[in-house]
Formats: sequence, C-alpha cells, structure tokens
Amino acid sequence: MTPEMVWVGLQPLSADLVLTAGLLSVLTADVLMPPGAKRVLGWGALATLITAFVALIVLEPTGWSFGRSYHGDAFATFVKAVFYIGGALAVLAGLESSESRWPRRQGEYHLLILASTLGMSLLAGAKDVITLVVAFELMGVPLYVLAAWSRDDRRGTEGALKLLLSGGVSTAAILYGLGTLSGLASSTQLELMANHATMMPTPFAAIAAAIALAGVGFKLGVVPFHFWVPDTYEGSPSPAVVFLAVGPKIAGLVALVQVLLAGDDGLRLASWAPLVALATLSMLAGNLLALNQSNAKRLLAFSGVAHVGLMLLALAMGTQDAIASLLFYTVAYLFTNAGVFLVVHALGGDGSIASFDGLARRNAGLGMMMLVFLLSLGGIPFAVGFWAKLYLFLVAWGEGLGWFVVLAALVSVLGLFYYLRIARAMFMNPPADPTPVKVDTSTAIAIAVCVFGVVGVGLYPGPLVAAAEVAARAIVP
Repeated sequence: MTPEMVWVGLQPLSADLVLTAGLLSVLTADVLMPPGAKRVLGWGALATLITAFVALIVLEPTGWSFGRSYHGDAFATFVKAVFYIGGALAVLAGLESSESRWPRRQGEYHLLILASTLGMSLLAGAKDVITLVVAFELMGVPLYVLAAWSRDDRRGTEGALKLLLSGGVSTAAILYGLGTLSGLASSTQLELMANHATMMPTPFAAIAAAIALAGVGFKLGVVPFHFWVPDTYEGSPSPAVVFLAVGPKIAGLVALVQVLLAGDDGLRLASWAPLVALATLSMLAGNLLALNQSNAKRLLAFSGVAHVGLMLLALAMGTQDAIASLLFYTVAYLFTNAGVFLVVHALGGDGSIASFDGLARRNAGLGMMMLVFLLSLGGIPFAVGFWAKLYLFLVAWGEGLGWFVVLAALVSVLGLFYYLRIARAMFMNPPADPTPVKVDTSTAIAIAVCVFGVVGVGLYPGPLVAAAEVAARAIVP
C-alpha cells in the first residue's frame, strides 16, 4: 500500500487522530508529573482541541475510511467543530476549579473531557453500526465519571447513578434495535440497513427501529426518557455540566441523523408520528416542568428538554432545509446553554435561583452576560437563539407543520416567564451577600467566547446559515 493510499484512508480521521495524540500525551504527562504541578495539563487539553479544530479547516478531512464504516464530509466537519468548541469551553471552565478543588485529579478531568469529545467526533462520521455504538460508548462512559466527580456529594452520587442506569438501558436498547435491523439487512452498514428497511418494511423492523429510537431518546433526555436529566445536572459539578448539558445531546441528534437519513431514500419520514410526538411532548413538558423549579440547574435542565424537542422536530422533517436549521440550532444551543452554565459555575453556591439575588450589583458584567444568554434562550431578537427558532419555524411552516409553530410560539411565553425569574433575581432583588463576585481568568475567557457567539452570530447570522446549508447538502443531497 502506497503512502498516498494510506493518507486517503486516514485523511477523514485526521482531526480525530490529532485529538487521540493529544489525549495520549496528556495521559502520559499525568502519569509522570508530580501532584500539584498539573495545571499545564489543562492547557495541553485546550491546545489539543484547538489544534484539532484547525486540522478540520486545513486538512479538509473528507472521503471514506476503514472500508465504508467512516465518512468525512461537510456535515461531519461542521458537527466536529461544534464538539471541539464545546470541549474547549468545558476545559476552560475546569482549569481553576480542578486546581483548587481536585488538585490530585486535574489530569483525569481533562482526560475525560478529551475522551468524550473524541467519541462525539467519531460519531460525526460513523456509517456503520459497530462504529456508531463504539463511538457512543466512548462518549458516554467518561460522562458517568464526570457526573460523579464530587464524590462526597450525595446528590452527585444519585445523579451519576441515574445517568449510569439510563445510559446502560439506552445502550442495550440501541444495540438490540440496530442489531435487529442489521440482521434483517445482513449488513452492519447504515446505508444498506436503511435501504432494506425502506424496500422491505416489516412490523418486526418497525419495532426494532422504535426500540433503537427509545435508546437514543434516553441519551437525548427527551420526554418520557428525561427523568435522569434534572438530578444529574443538579448533582454534577458545574464545569462538568457545561459539557454534559450540550455535547451529548447534540451527539444524540447527530446519531439519529446518521441512522434516519442513511441510504437512497433513508428512513426520512417527514410526518413520522413518533418523532413528532416526542418533539411535541418534550417541548410542552420541558417548559411546564421548568416553571416551579427553585434551582437554576434543574430549571435549565428542563429548559434543555424543551429545546431538544424543537431540534427533534427539525430531524423529523428530514429535508435539506430542516437539517440546515437543525445544524444552526445546535450552534445557537452550544453558545447559549454553555454560557448560562458557565455563569452558574462562576457564581458558585448551591445553584439556587436565590443565589442570583443582586448579581448585577455584585458583578455588573456577569449579570449583563447572563441576561444576554437568557434572552437568547427565550428567542428575543437579535440574539442567536432568535434566529435559530425563526429558521426552524419557517421550515416547519413550509412543511405544513403550522400547528407546531403556533404551539411552540405560545409555549415560548412560558419560557420567558421562568427565564425572567432569574433576571429579576439578578437586577431587582437585594443581594444576601454583598461581596463582589470574582471570575477566574479561564472561566471569563469561556464566557466571553459564548457572548461573542450569541451576539456576533445574532447580529450577523449569514455565514453560519451558509455553512449549515453546505453541511446539510452533504447528508441530504
């Protein structure tokens, strides 16, 4: 085999190989370095993610690899970039806190972030059941550990146990469902499985697909598979929640895109009742359950359930414009949701809404940034969240789902109500503790990146829309 042939085979995985090399380097350094001198490992993890991001742009990782089990294209490049940014934000959030709170486990924290990000990155180009499941587990197992990172916190242990149990059930369901479809098609390639299910539909195949969908539903945290989400968010350390609240959900949607839109006609079912039903239930239940929450993490967890419901609708439509709107929404969700949890992390405390009292007086800049994120979550012009919802609603209206658009617009009023509860606490309530809130440098950088994403893309969304459309054409010709 010539070097050129080897490069063609590895080129789609170039960014993933950079990420793997960085992960192994951080692991080796963690073993060799003495405790108390491992702050550099966080910067090494950050440099790894930045280098992998640059590799996506410079090396153009396209083509097939490992037979037809992995494919690099514009879609994979787009979502990998989203994952790498999310991983970098989580690393920045954990730089200071890992040194002060977990000095003997600094390297482990960053290794877990890198390993989970690598799993998401491999998921972006998976075209084979085995590759898909292995990537899913590489993403998921580190998250169980991160959720239980605060070992002395009973809530953290409980949330991690719920995540572990739901993760095990979801993996079993995915393996059973996709394994059955693979057996019926006599192939592990997603494209051949989709073509077989389209040309030779059977009740058995439909049941297997529904079981696999339920498995992914657990990982997404959509209704009725959402019960682990608020407890896990509340009990996990805030730097880990920055990553946990964004990356796995986007990865689950990417996995569904790979399965449902594979093949000549794929399984794209613009009016497929299960997906539309899950989207509607998640949007309604997420907003309603968020209303009575007194803890900001739990409130934002239910808010995330509602947002995933909206993104699931874009997948249910399955058209090129719908997938483009989904990709745009993932970027908006990344910057907005990560930004909110970064502020929660910077504020410290127990994460209750009462802990936000008087934040505008204790740190005016942090209060204004939190307000920007909340307005973006509520879809207020001209933050990026507004364009994300508008783009999705326009596509849904064009596909004949006007009833969903009207319902979503009405339910959004509930979202504004509970988001503004936090805003009221920040700007109208007196602070219980007048001590100024100090934000460490790395967390401040991460928050600034999120503000730039929310405001910058909100004011000038055109380039991101164009990139999302190019990526969507790669998955839906």
